[in-house]
Amino acid sequence: MQLRPVRNGLDRWLLHLLRPEGVSGDVFLQPAGESALTAPDAVSWAVFKNPLALLIGGVAAVVLELAEPRVRSGVWSHSTFRQRPLDRLQRTGHAAMVTVYGARSRAEALIAAVGQRHAQVQGVTPDGRAYRATDPELLDWVHGTASFGFLSAYHAFVRPLDLPQRDRFYAEGCEAARLYGATSAPRSETEMRALLARMQPRLERSDSLVEFLTLMQRVPLLPGPLRWLQALLIRAAVQTIPADLRAHLGLDGPRWRLSAWQRQLVCLAGAAADRVILDAHPAVQACRRLGLPRDHLYAIRRIS
Repeated sequence: MQLRPVRNGLDRWLLHLLRPEGVSGDVFLQPAGESALTAPDAVSWAVFKNPLALLIGGVAAVVLELAEPRVRSGVWSHSTFRQRPLDRLQRTGHAAMVTVYGARSRAEALIAAVGQRHAQVQGVTPDGRAYRATDPELLDWVHGTASFGFLSAYHAFVRPLDLPQRDRFYAEGCEAARLYGATSAPRSETEMRALLARMQPRLERSDSLVEFLTLMQRVPLLPGPLRWLQALLIRAAVQTIPADLRAHLGLDGPRWRLSAWQRQLVCLAGAAADRVILDAHPAVQACRRLGLPRDHLYAIRRIS
């Protein structure tokens, strides 16, 4: 996996997936020496460096977000997700990476720009409920489900994290959540579980969930030689959602299950992705910005 031709190909793929058109190539390298919103020893830095965990966790998060009817109306009515899903995924992935790895000044500027766009998003759901993208309750849900998806995917398919590490991950995201406008985002796994339980009665099964998952199976997210794995990663995303909530959303059928050997294969892929050092990865570039070795995050055998 560390052979140069393979690494170069994966670097090109990562750039394609995480760098929207018009974004500078030095966004994670500058300003030199400037810290991010969290420190390099954060659990977040270890989790977000794994591209398969981000793909699995990101899909799981969007399923939970779309299950909330006001969020679903805002996404379907005010974005080009259905028409140009890859463009939207590039912007969303880039924003997540800047939030974690970008210099603080760049992260704050990007979050402010996102907030300005969100301020324009408002409307009424098909059943007559008003929504605004700046609603703190909806922002708490979106931030919480993103944190839950990424962390749960890493925990299930890369390597398990103990409860203090999982709590630390949620706590590390609180400053970014506040900047995005999420005033009561979960600060621990207990608070995240409480949020899921509180929101479950409001979540709905819908054709949009299946439409989104089917779209994610078809969009070319992985490099060509690995494209066959994509359908399994989407199933893994569904399996990341708690069983009772999957049943509530109508996603507990065989179409969305992983067999034992498929789960093992996804785990092997997740573990391999955790060891591949890609120069184009924002985690590697952020380490260079801070004067750390390019393998700083990969040389750590255990998350403290």
